[in-house]
Amino acid sequence: MSTDELLNRFLRYVKVDTTSNEESETYPSTECQLDLARMLKEELESLGLQNVSQNEFGIVMGTVPATKEGAPTIAWFAHMDTSPEASGTNVKPVVRSNYDGGDIVPSGDPSQVIRAADVPEMAGMKGKTLITSDGTTLLGADDKAGVAIIMTAAADLMEDRTIPHGPIRVVFTCDEEVGRGTDKIDLAEIDAKVGYTVDGSELGSIEQETFSADMATVTVTGNNIHPGLAKGKMINAIRLAGQFLTRLPWHRLAPETTAGREPFLHPYVIEGGVPEVKIKVLLRSFDTADLADQAEILRRVGATIVAEHPGASIDVSVKKQYRNMLEALRKEPRAVELAVEAARKAGVEPRYELIRGGTDGSRLSEMGLPTPNLWAGMYNYHSEREFACLEEMDASRKTLVELARLWGNEK
Repeated sequence: MSTDELLNRFLRYVKVDTTSNEESETYPSTECQLDLARMLKEELESLGLQNVSQNEFGIVMGTVPATKEGAPTIAWFAHMDTSPEASGTNVKPVVRSNYDGGDIVPSGDPSQVIRAADVPEMAGMKGKTLITSDGTTLLGADDKAGVAIIMTAAADLMEDRTIPHGPIRVVFTCDEEVGRGTDKIDLAEIDAKVGYTVDGSELGSIEQETFSADMATVTVTGNNIHPGLAKGKMINAIRLAGQFLTRLPWHRLAPETTAGREPFLHPYVIEGGVPEVKIKVLLRSFDTADLADQAEILRRVGATIVAEHPGASIDVSVKKQYRNMLEALRKEPRAVELAVEAARKAGVEPRYELIRGGTDGSRLSEMGLPTPNLWAGMYNYHSEREFACLEEMDASRKTLVELARLWGNEK
């Protein structure tokens, strides 16, 4: 299968707006995700996959039929939605062949410069094909690069039936970007030995360990009254929220001051007014036990402020998000071992990476399906400076085909 096929698929997919919505209570959180789901279902059917379906939640599934009896079933996952952190409406992808190695200035918004100095990996991309947006939207490579890679690998296996492999489940989910990508997944229906998400970044990265994650909502309640009559009566929740934020540790527990295995607290949404303010805070650590300690930090800070402002209240509620996938992967070491071997067979030197975030694989592993994450050749995701490298996408596609072959030799 040529890289042109891969590129054409990717360009089709990114033009479909699939922005998810954290505030929605439906699944999928936005109707527009179903537009891409319908497209993918039709394409899987046209390729000849078996048992192709789109369920009531928009999840698309299909099976590349086995060519070797008794070989294990494996699953490939990618998510259809894009991040609500930047617009995904009216994406205009720009194909930049023979990249010259310098900064990229998009025509739609020249302020959204993709600076080579900010992305060290770009030094090795000279002469390759990069795809960007026009700078007014994100590109949507996260994770439509993964969708295109999986679709093209599935087409490869349907075209060449001499490759020995077991059944390959292809699964496209919704709402990964808002933490609900696996909420409607039925592992019994997938019935696979291992899974692989194609939702990573740099060439050769195999991610087997993620943060464990919770999300805290801090509710600051004050007392509103006309400001002309406020003395001794008003309790301004906005001011108390400001105090709360300034008292959180940031030299050691903030995304902007941590790296590697270091944990963090990340206030990322604040909304409200004088009577009430809500602050959403991400809790992240590679050690799950740390999350309870982080939540306690929020409660202690809240208690100090309430003690200084009688009549105010600060409540901290915590919602579980996902857990470090490493423990599940240790139970089925072949999931990572064969991914390493497949990458090498595809001409790529693999490297283990930590994910300072999470993918659907985090939750799938926790649910009982060991699911490491493979690279998709995407960079600067969740922003208007997002881009993808076609050659890195193609290397991931080849790795999936080799994975199918290797698992075909397993029991």
